[in-house]
Amino acid sequence: MELSNWWSYTTLLLMWGWLPSYLTQTTPPTQTSPSPALKTGRLKFRLTGYPRKHNEGRIEVFYKDEWGTICDDDFSLANAHVLCRQLGFVSATGWAHSAKYGKGAGKIWLDNVQCSGSEMSIALCKSRGWGNSDCTHDEDAGVICKDERLPGYTDTDNVIETSVRLKGGTHQGEGRVEVLRGSEWGTVCDDRWNLQAASVVCRELGFGSAKEALTGARMGQGVGPIHMNEVQCSGQERSIWNCRFKNITSEDCQHTEDASVRCNTPYMGFHKMVRITGGRSQYEGRVEVLSLDVNRTQRWGLLCGEGWSTREAMVVCRQLGLGYANHGLQETWYWDGSNVTDMAWSGVKCVGDELALSQCQRHKVFSCQKTATRFAAGVICSETASDLVLNAPLVQQTVYIEDRPLHMLYCAAEEDCLSKSAAKANWPYGHRRLLRFSSEIRNIGRADFKPKAGRHSWVWHACHGHYHSMDIFTHYDLLSLNGSKVAEGHKASFCLEDSECQDGVAKRYECANFGDQGITVGCWDLYRHDIDCQWVDITDVKPGNYIFQVVINPNFEVAESDFTNNAMKCNCKYDGHRIWLHNCHIGETHMT
Repeated sequence: MELSNWWSYTTLLLMWGWLPSYLTQTTPPTQTSPSPALKTGRLKFRLTGYPRKHNEGRIEVFYKDEWGTICDDDFSLANAHVLCRQLGFVSATGWAHSAKYGKGAGKIWLDNVQCSGSEMSIALCKSRGWGNSDCTHDEDAGVICKDERLPGYTDTDNVIETSVRLKGGTHQGEGRVEVLRGSEWGTVCDDRWNLQAASVVCRELGFGSAKEALTGARMGQGVGPIHMNEVQCSGQERSIWNCRFKNITSEDCQHTEDASVRCNTPYMGFHKMVRITGGRSQYEGRVEVLSLDVNRTQRWGLLCGEGWSTREAMVVCRQLGLGYANHGLQETWYWDGSNVTDMAWSGVKCVGDELALSQCQRHKVFSCQKTATRFAAGVICSETASDLVLNAPLVQQTVYIEDRPLHMLYCAAEEDCLSKSAAKANWPYGHRRLLRFSSEIRNIGRADFKPKAGRHSWVWHACHGHYHSMDIFTHYDLLSLNGSKVAEGHKASFCLEDSECQDGVAKRYECANFGDQGITVGCWDLYRHDIDCQWVDITDVKPGNYIFQVVINPNFEVAESDFTNNAMKCNCKYDGHRIWLHNCHIGETHMT
């Protein structure tokens, strides 16, 4: 067989998935030599964007540790054939131009790509070279692949973008359904929501079928857009986006109708390894773990309370199926001590999202200063919890700079709301430069947010004329692009109250007249830009590009159902006279 015919034949076999992998490494003499991409590491590909099915979308390629797009100049069906095969599909049925699936971000890796259609990789096609493009993301190319997989293909190197997640659930595999449309997460309306649709969501997330399809915002109300309504699935779809649904308008649905699911999850048996004892109900008590003693026999033992916090308590409550942690207690002397065990573990430290205490860090050798029973770790659990989230667009809309005279800042200095250099200023002459903005903090959980400290320990502030219930409730920070802190403006103390509520929800908390403090479910606490300490002191900050960050409940002092939505970040540009915030968004931060 002539070499050229052999190459055509092997290419066909490759397309059909019949060639062993060691034969696919040969480069034909008629092809261009491999690009640097093939020498420095294997390329990865993914389909992204909206609206799309699992076998179509904006094509993105991972090169030099960065995802980027391909320009539609000179794009063809032959190009799409090559890319679809690299994604594990047998061929392409079409392609899309002009960012049909939405504009990408970052690099445009390839431009003027010209393939014959038989290439093993897009890197073997003609192009202007990696990263050499005169395009914008308005020209991002997409592909539509035939919905038939190459035999034996595995997705070890390629990524299909996850477009669904669960929020607000108590246990693994349950929560409010949220879907990604473009770059924005939103909820699903519960009209016609049923077990078939819920099962599609559960399988898409890697669980089995659904146990329950829940309506009426049973897992808390979301914020932002509602992307889907009247979802109808057969139950066999690979993604909820493959089901029939209606686009939503504000008149159709409210967040009180957000859909939720409970998925069937594997039995792990974690609840048998921990228990709580001595409390007044099944939801509270001293924590005991089942561990091996020096004789390799199992025994129950208490945990040292030193360093015990809400985050460790969250893991215990989750492990026992008791919901969320209201409190993590370092002293438990007020509970029944008639049937206690010795201490077994010390130095337990959790991130907060572990499924069991055994997954947390702890001392290898027991070390505890106070080993009496009264200093054993304890928890108080609850089936519901609050969930705070900041209104990010409002921050971006209200930001400005003010040069405020020092004689107007005595109260702020008393509350430690200025940078350290203010102490050396020539009071009352001069001024401080302040980055000012409004913040609106909503409670979208299923329980009211209340300060941890009782009113007996609240502090009266004569400047503001009311009591402050939390020492540190929110951090306001300006960061360099590498993450180091340039300026901070945390509100040293807070008074929590319901400024406004959604329709049908009554205010329950107010600061005036020594009233109860907190944020009701469905309400928000608004701190306007013109309130004292609602700022970052940037007097000493040089012009440049920064990151502006707001973190709610930074010390996890009060339990919430979801801490990953407590941070907001914006890109910030400061030229010495003006300031701009853009791309303000709630960060998917993990607890650290």
